[in-house]
Amino acid sequence: MKTILFSLPLFAIAMMAISCNRAEQQGKEHTSPVTYKMTTEIPASITTPDEVETSLGTLRFFDGFPDEATVQKVYDNLDLQRGVQVFLTSIPAASAYAFRTGIRTFGPDNQTVLITESLVDSHGLFLTGNTETIYNITWLDTKDGPLVIEVPAGVLGVIDDFWFRFVTDFGPLGPDKGNGGKFLLLPPDYTGDIPDGYFVLHSRTYGHWCFFRVFIESGDMGTAAEYAKKNYRAYPLELAADPPAMNFLNISGKYINTVHSNDFSFFEEVNQVIQEEPLDAVDSEVRGMLASIGIQKGKPFAPDARMKNILTDAAAIGNATARAINFSTRDKEAYYYPNSAWKAVFEGNDYQFSPGGVLSLDTRTLYYYMATGSSPSFMQKMVCQLSQYIFTEHDATGQYLDGGKSYHLHLPPNIPAKRFWSLVVYDPQTRSFLQTDNPFPSISSLKEGVVINPDSSVDVWFGPEPPPGKEGNWIQTVPGKGWFIMLRIYGPLEPWFDKTWKPGEIEEVK
Repeated sequence: MKTILFSLPLFAIAMMAISCNRAEQQGKEHTSPVTYKMTTEIPASITTPDEVETSLGTLRFFDGFPDEATVQKVYDNLDLQRGVQVFLTSIPAASAYAFRTGIRTFGPDNQTVLITESLVDSHGLFLTGNTETIYNITWLDTKDGPLVIEVPAGVLGVIDDFWFRFVTDFGPLGPDKGNGGKFLLLPPDYTGDIPDGYFVLHSRTYGHWCFFRVFIESGDMGTAAEYAKKNYRAYPLELAADPPAMNFLNISGKYINTVHSNDFSFFEEVNQVIQEEPLDAVDSEVRGMLASIGIQKGKPFAPDARMKNILTDAAAIGNATARAINFSTRDKEAYYYPNSAWKAVFEGNDYQFSPGGVLSLDTRTLYYYMATGSSPSFMQKMVCQLSQYIFTEHDATGQYLDGGKSYHLHLPPNIPAKRFWSLVVYDPQTRSFLQTDNPFPSISSLKEGVVINPDSSVDVWFGPEPPPGKEGNWIQTVPGKGWFIMLRIYGPLEPWFDKTWKPGEIEEVK
C-alpha cells in the first residue's frame, strides 16, 4: 500500500478556500436581499437584469446602468433605425429633388417646360411613366414672389410641393373644372396683396413640381404639342404686364434622369431640400427625426466617419425595405382583386395615404418609390373620366417575372376604357421603362398593329422573342433581368370600379 504525503500547510489552505467559496455561494442562494424601512415589492417587469439577450447580442448592466459596450451598441442601432426611417419618410422629397435636377439640366426654373412631343421613350429615366400621352413637366419656384400659371383648357395636370404633397389639380377636378384659367401660386411666407381674377394657391414650400398631360386626338401628336406650347405660361406676378417668354424643350428621345439615389447621397439630396425650404415645410417630428441624423436647417450636414458608415448602411436597408414593400408586400389590402397578383397603386383610394384617418406608412412608401405626383384625380372614381392603375411583378404561380422566360396575358372582352387602355413594362431597378430594342415597351388600344380578338378581348405576349405571328401583341423582355407591368385604364367605365371586369393573370408559356 502506497502512502500519499501532503504538504499540510498547502492542503489546509486549499481546503479552506474551497469551503469559503461554497459558503459564499450558499449565502448568495439563501440570503434574502437587504430590506429597509421603505422597501416594497418591485415587479420584475419594470427592472432590467444584469444581462439581456437581444437581436443586438448580449446587453450588460450594473443595476440598470448599461456598460460602455452596451451604450455604444444601442446608439449605433438607434442611429441606424433613425437613418432607415428618414430614408422611408423622405423618399418624396428626394424624388422631387431628383426631378428638379433633371429639369435644370435643360434650363432654369419657371420658364423651362420639358415636353415629349413624340411621347416618352425608354431613353429617359422617369418613375413609371406612360407611352401614350404628351407630358409637360416644369419646376416652379416662388422664392422671388408669387407666380402666375396660365393653364389651357382640356388638359389634366397637378401641382405638388417639394415633398410631393398635393397643392392643386387643373382639369376636371381642379378649380378651373377643365376650362383652364389663371392660377396664382403664393410663397409660404407671403403677406402682400392678392389680386382678383386668379385661382389662389397656398403652399408650405417654395419649390413645386408641375405636370400636365395633353391627350392626343386622332393620332395627331403635333397639334396636341402645339396646343400646350401656345397656351401654357408661368411668370412672376410682378411681370404680369410683360411676361417673359417660355422655353419648351422637346425631350422625346433624349436622356434625362429624374430618379432619386439609393445610396448615401440620398441623405445629401434630402439635406438640400431642408436647407432651401422654410422650417415649417415639414412638421416638428419629421424635423426632429432628420436632425437626429445630422440634417437640420441652417447647419451643415457633415457626418463623421462612424455616422457616414451607419447612414450608408441605413440607405441600403431603407432601399431594400422599400423594394420589399413594393415588390413583395405583406399587406393584403394592397391587392385590387381577391386571389390575384394585381395591386392597386393607391390603397384605399386615398391620395393622402390615410384611409380612415390613419396614415399607412407602407402605402406611402410603395407609391413614392415607384411613382411621382399626388392628387385626388389619380384615384377618384369618375366614370368615363380620369384614369385608374394596377400593377404586378408576379406571375400566376407567385414567381417574380423573369425577362428570360415567355409569358401570356389575356384581357377579357369589353375592356372598360372609354378613352384607351395601355400596358407598360418597367425595369425593377430604375422603376422606369424597360430598355430593349423598342423605345416604347408597351401595348395599347391606340397603337397600330395590335390585334383585337373578335370578342374584343386581347392577348398579349412577353419574352425575349415574339411567338410566331404575334409580333403586334408582343412586348420584348431582357434575359437576366426582371420586369413588372402596369395596366392603365383611361376613362374607366363602371365594370372597372365594381370589378365585374378583371384582367387575367400573367402565365408562363413553356
